[in-house]
Amino acid sequence: MSHAPTGTEPAQPPPGDDHAFFGQPRGLMTLSGLEVWERFSFLGMQAILVLFFADTVSNDGMGMDPGTAASVSAAYGTLVYLVSVAGGWLADRILGSYRAVLYGGVLIACGHYAMAVPTATMTWVGLGLISAGTGLLKPNVASMVGKLYRTEDQRRDAGFALYYMGINIGAFAGPLITGWLGEHAGWHWGFSAAAVGMTLGLIQYVAGRRHLAGRKHAAEYALAPAPMRRAVLTIAAGVVVAALVATALALAGWLTMDRFVDVLTLVSVIAPVVYFAVMFRSPRVTPEERGRLRPYVVLFLASVVFNFILFQAYSTMMLLASTNARTEIFGFHFPASWYASALGAFEVALAPVVAAVWARMGPRQPHASNKIAIGVILGGLSFLLMVIPTSGHADDTYKMAAWWIVGSYLLLGLGDILLETSGMSATTKLAPKAFASQTMALWFLSLALANGIQAQIVKLYGEVSNPAYFGVNGAIAVAAGVAVIAAAPWLKRTMHPVH
Repeated sequence: MSHAPTGTEPAQPPPGDDHAFFGQPRGLMTLSGLEVWERFSFLGMQAILVLFFADTVSNDGMGMDPGTAASVSAAYGTLVYLVSVAGGWLADRILGSYRAVLYGGVLIACGHYAMAVPTATMTWVGLGLISAGTGLLKPNVASMVGKLYRTEDQRRDAGFALYYMGINIGAFAGPLITGWLGEHAGWHWGFSAAAVGMTLGLIQYVAGRRHLAGRKHAAEYALAPAPMRRAVLTIAAGVVVAALVATALALAGWLTMDRFVDVLTLVSVIAPVVYFAVMFRSPRVTPEERGRLRPYVVLFLASVVFNFILFQAYSTMMLLASTNARTEIFGFHFPASWYASALGAFEVALAPVVAAVWARMGPRQPHASNKIAIGVILGGLSFLLMVIPTSGHADDTYKMAAWWIVGSYLLLGLGDILLETSGMSATTKLAPKAFASQTMALWFLSLALANGIQAQIVKLYGEVSNPAYFGVNGAIAVAAGVAVIAAAPWLKRTMHPVH
């Protein structure tokens, strides 16, 4: 497919911006601020979504059984990350990063406002808009952060650390606000708070646009005019046809919610298989690069296993917290959805500690594959920990102490820091040069597959005992992490230049 760069160098922000934000470019404040509010809205909504699905219709919920509620919530996550793959391509070829992020933010805000309307139809419309918007915004904000720095700029890693701290601040604050409103004022008030948060993020993004490198350019590798017209028409026609077919199948009674979830899971499995097959067979991939792809498949699968556990922090763990966990600490009562904030809080607190430990260890720090393996094991242990408080009860009326779930999230947060940072770094270094601009797509496919598998497995939640559910899933994750450690000699040998 033909394409042409839109310019030799991106437009640079004002020179005075270079060290204006904690020694970083001022544009980092704009992008970090956007991510704070985007994660506030996305994870704030995610924290109450499964509870909203599982609540009774008389209480403004959707009346789903717990397993179905968790499955539909996971399917929504699958759709978000599948669309993110397309979002990266649209920014590269048609919209440009600035416009992709702007349009994505507008769609997300509209989606949250739609969910604030207390009807089932508007709930599904809202989730569709949020999926499309997040798919445009999420993969492109990080690339805009990278454009703030020249290749040789030593501040890049520190800048990304500040950026990811912003993500976790939003992850911490979102469930606190939406959770309190959702459980005290009504679920749709919680969704309204998410809508306001995303609106604030958009306002500061547009207000700070002059500090963003490259914002005046269109797509960096824009299609030529004729192919672009064909691509736009094809995309528009495809969306219309897909909507018509889905509507017809739904009216005919074939496209049920269960089947829609199954289709998304199938797509999440097929997409990475096709992606890897294309890379392995591509004539643009050298034999050396093909050799590095093999160990990456192992790391990709490790990411799938870990994120299968991680994403349940917002589904089965929320359901467990709402029914079987005490919602008070030191006499202070709080909504069950506040447990989700613990994950963001731990990641904010532990990320600089982990970074300092690695810096102190220097060349003695573990290999990237071992960091990823330890992260997977910690994820498994977070589920195995839940076997203890859920065992030995005659019925389901018991209430466990809050510290059990908080402890589980502590293990999960630490595992997330180890895996996500090392995994993303390994992805950028192991991907073939011909596919370098699509490395984020690879990572998002692992998240989509994790959600797709989760959408099927969580159907067992409530059907089997809680100790069995958390014990088996946790044990599988621990076994997967141990397997990656066992493969460490081969991974170290084949993953060069990753250390």
